[in-house]
Amino acid sequence: MLTTNPAGPPASPVGQLLDFTWTQTRACAFAIALLSGVAASALLPPLPVARYDLLVGYGVLLTLLFWHRGWESGRDVAVIAACHVTGLAFELVKVSLGSWSYPEPAVLKFAGVPLYGGFLYAAVGSYVCRAWHLFDLRLTRYRPRATALVATAVYVNFFSHHWLPDVRRPLAALLLAVTAGTWVHYTVRGVRRRMPLALSFVLIGFFLWLAENLATYLGAWRYPYQLHGWQPVDVDKFGAWALLISVTFVLAALGRAKTGTGPRPPSPSS
Repeated sequence: MLTTNPAGPPASPVGQLLDFTWTQTRACAFAIALLSGVAASALLPPLPVARYDLLVGYGVLLTLLFWHRGWESGRDVAVIAACHVTGLAFELVKVSLGSWSYPEPAVLKFAGVPLYGGFLYAAVGSYVCRAWHLFDLRLTRYRPRATALVATAVYVNFFSHHWLPDVRRPLAALLLAVTAGTWVHYTVRGVRRRMPLALSFVLIGFFLWLAENLATYLGAWRYPYQLHGWQPVDVDKFGAWALLISVTFVLAALGRAKTGTGPRPPSPSS
């Protein structure tokens, strides 16, 4: 559904699609820059500094650049840092259990996880924060406590399913239930549109799965079945990302609420 901008005629559907794509690309700027750095690092000749350690410095410089240029606010950087920390905790457990690995050596590496691994999750946090700004996102009928509780359970289940029953599907059903009726309102070329929050999780999860294929191809990390040659990432990771993005979204929504620009109904003109 949409309501056109009363200040002028609506843009053509093609124009809106192009603008939407360009704005999404801008929102992905940190992720694009980070993956470009991973790709470039794979082409470097042997250096006295490990590739993974170089990427840690590169990730820090990217974060400072985006903050200095005003592309991300101090509150955004705090959200991104929270994504980095929760991502590293996730990595420490999953790598210790052999779910995937970082086979290259590094000094800034703990329990098999290089510190740069957290920037991969920080990039997702950056995308959500920048999309919130660039699309002027507003939420209606958002249930922050219930959504946060389910997102926390999703995060914990990705650890606990190694020892306890995997409740991923019931959690997916719960996530659909707590986000039922929650709409994300956004602007494309002066046209106000909306989509269900759950649908946005699915769409983001799909593109994160595509990005994961690219990242593993570039050697950012490896699944066991990729150690002797790259293979596409299992399609079930698509569903995993669609669930995990709820964690990032909750952190970003909390950060927006702290600034007083968090979830609220769209203006009457929307």
